[in-house]
Amino acid sequence: MERRDALKSFLAAPALLPAAVEASRRGMPPVKITDVQVILTQPDGNHAVIVKVLTSEPGLYGLGCATHRERALAVATAIEQYMKPFVVGRNVDDIEDIWQSAYVQSYFRSGVTLNNALSGIDGALWDILGQALGVPIYKLLGGAARRRIRMYKDVGSTPEDFLKAKAEGYTAAKAGFIRVDNDLVAPPLAVREGIRSLEVVRKAVGDDFDIGIDAHGILTTVMAIEFCTGIEHLRPLFVEEATQLEDLGELELLRRATKVPLATGERSFTKYGFTEYCSRHLVNYIQPDVVHAGGILEMKKIGAIAEAFRVEMAPHNPQSMVSTMASIHVDATTPACTIQEYSPRQEQWVQDLFYGEGAVVKNGYAELPDGPGLGVRLNEEVAAKHPYRPVNRPNYVFADGGVGDH
Repeated sequence: MERRDALKSFLAAPALLPAAVEASRRGMPPVKITDVQVILTQPDGNHAVIVKVLTSEPGLYGLGCATHRERALAVATAIEQYMKPFVVGRNVDDIEDIWQSAYVQSYFRSGVTLNNALSGIDGALWDILGQALGVPIYKLLGGAARRRIRMYKDVGSTPEDFLKAKAEGYTAAKAGFIRVDNDLVAPPLAVREGIRSLEVVRKAVGDDFDIGIDAHGILTTVMAIEFCTGIEHLRPLFVEEATQLEDLGELELLRRATKVPLATGERSFTKYGFTEYCSRHLVNYIQPDVVHAGGILEMKKIGAIAEAFRVEMAPHNPQSMVSTMASIHVDATTPACTIQEYSPRQEQWVQDLFYGEGAVVKNGYAELPDGPGLGVRLNEEVAAKHPYRPVNRPNYVFADGGVGDH
């Protein structure tokens, strides 16, 4: 038997024994993690932090995404200094055990930086497992719960931007309608112009096209209530990040004040960060990001919590094609997931970065992946030509010089 065939047979066997014991019984050593590499590149204003996990099986490796726009170097360091020593030598199919050990054995638990590092490792291990078995990842997560995945496109806030998305076949798109000029937040203007802009877009696209709104944490509590109640008649798909994370009471106050569907979750992570949103029905949509939330397995668990409380899931994803494909695999097998964020890039070098592979989107829906594992590869030569460079976020302020949220 060829070693790769033996590997498939080994991994396909019922998990009646620990991996090492089962492998020993079959007369072959278990497949081990031998190295973890970090590849930094910059396909747009965001960084891409790609994790490459190598194995003892020649030619078998997996890719994960650990991108963090603000802390790319910190995440890279966390992977190199913490996750790499922790996972090298482990069996590649000990995915749950590796996740639990990395999270629980950290006394202070994982903040977003370590969680991104863990998410990248998790995604790469699922990629390895799918490749070894010759099946897409979603088939290892229980199989498809739908035939295709509805996508919404990130666009600008003009009618032309939305009409272009509609012409491309999308049935939904999202933009940030809260107006900020030269980093200055003027509450009456921001709310008034945001409502006006949304009215213009709604008139342009018609009643049956879904409009998502990303408030991006800019709004104060008073602004959030005024904006959300002021757009109820325009029937948005949802208003995202209308409040900040620190106080769920603020979100509950907004929930009671408006009929507009609310969404949040891109800055929350692990199942623990989403339980309150769902159990208290504070939002209509949760938005875990597979890169921040804890990886493929953890986002699958978050989706199960949403399903239990009849909350819909609309995963956040402005990252790389690696994270897009990871999201799609979870979406395919998660009943609660009804729509997926998508930020396609058409530049040729970005296409070359992933060999032209990745999501296949037709008429606003992504097809189920059919390749083994994640279904996308990274061209490291192209990545090296577009290295990391610092990206600074804007510094929003109010007229009196006070710091504005976002």
